[in-house]
Amino acid sequence: MLIRRLRRLLGQTPPPIVSVVRLSGIIGGVGGFRPGLTIAATAPLLERAFAPRDQVAVALIINSPGGSPVQSALIGGRIRALADEKKLPVIAFVEDVAASGGYWLACAADEIVADASSVVGSIGVVSRGFGFPEALRRLGIERRVHTSGTNKNMLDPFQPERAEDVERLKSLQEEVHESFKDWVRRRRGPKLTVPEAELFTGEFWTGTRGLTLGLVDRLGDARTVLRERYGTDVKIRMVGQRRSLVQRLGGGESRIAGLPGSADLGAGIAAGLLAAAEERALWQRYGL
Repeated sequence: MLIRRLRRLLGQTPPPIVSVVRLSGIIGGVGGFRPGLTIAATAPLLERAFAPRDQVAVALIINSPGGSPVQSALIGGRIRALADEKKLPVIAFVEDVAASGGYWLACAADEIVADASSVVGSIGVVSRGFGFPEALRRLGIERRVHTSGTNKNMLDPFQPERAEDVERLKSLQEEVHESFKDWVRRRRGPKLTVPEAELFTGEFWTGTRGLTLGLVDRLGDARTVLRERYGTDVKIRMVGQRRSLVQRLGGGESRIAGLPGSADLGAGIAAGLLAAAEERALWQRYGL
């Protein structure tokens, strides 16, 4: 900042600044020692990205297959609030994938730039799980669950699936899906080139196809586009997450005061392996 002031005093024009925030990974709490994109984790990064007074734009580097719709909405809403407050344009650059919640985040930008082979879209809602009622019976295990409330044990994976439970779940999904569609309409409405019935099915496309559908604005990469728009001397200001020593060593927030014990570490590793498997399955849905 001092150098920029000196340049102005000398009559020189300092190079334009663009702050860049990387939003990469599953959206929401992943579990174990594996961090996910949450409003708690990203809010400080976004505040720092929008803080400089003399910058010309904020860029988002997005690489996410989605996750929690709530966290997607909270992060996207915070981006828009800061952009409006600071009156700064926001450009989203899609790397491998911005699908489902990842595309929700991309829509928070004023412009979306994707690689030709990026994956974009997946405007839908999904709920995944397993059913184990036969496994318990074969193992001779009796499961005892006591509830207060007739629907408290809805969609229990250890009991046969009930049609009325699935109907309730689909009703909830429709509400979340409608919120997703409303967000895309507000952010991309005039740019969409095909009927909504073709876009809001949960299908995903390459960046090239996304361009023709109006899901993205152009093809390219961050360095090329920023230099083209703001000059070859544009200064890229990377905004990264500050992590404690314990976090860098693999510990979670709850163990900042000390290193994890063996029991906690074992439980954390088990949870981390399960979370990793679920995360991997989500990425593989998009061929990654």
